[in-house]
Amino acid sequence: MAHGGVTETAPAAGWRAWPAPARVAAVYLAARLVTTALMLLTAQQSPSSSRHGPDPTLVDYILGWDAQWYWTVAVSGYPAELPLTETGEVAQNAWAFMPVYAHLARLAGNVFGAGAWWVGALLVSLAAGYGACVALHALLRERLDEDQAMWGVVLLASGPLAALFQVGYAESLFLLLLIASLLCVVRRQWRGLYLLVPLMGFTRPGVLAFALFLGLYGLWRLAPERRRTLGGPTRWEVVHIIALGAIATAVGFSWQHIAGVVTGDPGAYLATELAWRRSWTGDSGGFIPFEGWPQAAAVWAGIWGIPAWAGYALLVVLVVGAVAAILLAPQARRVGGELQLWALSYLVYLLAVFFPQSSVFRLLLPLAPLACAALAVPRGRGYRFASLALCLAGQWAWIHGMYGLGNTFWLIP
Repeated sequence: MAHGGVTETAPAAGWRAWPAPARVAAVYLAARLVTTALMLLTAQQSPSSSRHGPDPTLVDYILGWDAQWYWTVAVSGYPAELPLTETGEVAQNAWAFMPVYAHLARLAGNVFGAGAWWVGALLVSLAAGYGACVALHALLRERLDEDQAMWGVVLLASGPLAALFQVGYAESLFLLLLIASLLCVVRRQWRGLYLLVPLMGFTRPGVLAFALFLGLYGLWRLAPERRRTLGGPTRWEVVHIIALGAIATAVGFSWQHIAGVVTGDPGAYLATELAWRRSWTGDSGGFIPFEGWPQAAAVWAGIWGIPAWAGYALLVVLVVGAVAAILLAPQARRVGGELQLWALSYLVYLLAVFFPQSSVFRLLLPLAPLACAALAVPRGRGYRFASLALCLAGQWAWIHGMYGLGNTFWLIP
C-alpha cells in the first residue's frame, strides 16, 4: 500500500487501518506509562526537604498542591465567611477553584467508596486527557493530513505538562472542553457551544478569553479576504457568535457574583485570588488589569539577582516574541486562523489578569492546540524525534522540579 508516494510496510498499513480513537488510545496509553515511570523515578529521588517528603507515593502526587483545594471543594464546599490572615486580609481559600472538576471527581470517586476522591480525580483527569487527544486529532484533521494530526497527538500526550493528565488538577478537563469548543467553531457547529462554554467557565478560569476569541473570530470572518475564501458569516452565524460571546462573558464574571452573594462580600473572589499574589509581592492593593506581569518582572528580577530594568526588558521580548510566533510563524499560519486567534486571545487574557508565578507553565497549557498543530507540520524524521525528546526532557524537568524538589514558593505547579 502506498501513502504519500512511499510504499508502506505491513505493520504501518495495519496501524493506519485502526480507527482513529484506537490509535489515539495506543499513543495516549504509551505516553501515560512513560509519565508514570518519570513520576516513580522522581519519587525515588525525592529529598526529605520536599513538600511530599522522602519516598512519596503516586497518590501523594495525585493529591499534591492544588488538588487539595479541589478535594476541599468536593468535600466541604465553599466558605460562607472568608478566612482572614493575622493581619486581617483575606486568606487563600476555596473560592479560587471552580466546582465542575471537583464534583465530577467526587461522583467518580464515590463508586469506589468513602475517601476515594483521589481515584475519581485520577480517572477524570485520565479520561479528559484522552478525550482532549481525540478532539485534537479531529481538530488537526480539519487542516492537516492524518500523519501530521497523529503527530500532534503524540506531542500533546507526551508534552512537558503531560503529568497534568494524571493528577488532581482541572487542566485536562478544561483542555478537553476547550479543544471541543474550537472544533465546533472550525466546523461552524454552534449549538454544541451552548453547553461547552458554561462547562468550561465553571471548570477553571479562562472562559473570558474564549469570549474575546469569539469577538475576534466574528471580525475575522467579516474581512474581505475571509469572505472570499471561507464565505462571510450567515445571519444565523452572526446571531450565534454574538449570543455565545455574551454567554461566555456572563459566565466569566458570574463566579465573582456568586462568591459575593454567598459570602456577603462583593469583592470576595478578587480578594481571594489576590491572596496568592500577595504572598509574592506583599502588596495589599486591589486588582488592576495588566499590572501583574510588570510586577512579576520586578519580583523575578530580584530572585534572579538582575536589575529590574532587565526584568522589564525580558518581559517585552517574551511578549513580542510570543505574538510574532502566533501571528507570523509559517507553521502557525498553516493550521488556520481560528487557532491563531484563540492563542492571541488567551495571551491577552493572561496578560490582563495573571501574575506569573511558578504555575505560569501550567497556565500555558491552553495554548497547546496551536503549539501542537504548528509543531506537527514539519515532516522530517530527525525533527520529530528531536521534538519528542525535548518534550520528554521538559516533562521530566517539570515533574522533578515541581513534585520532586517542590519545597519553595517558586516550585509549585
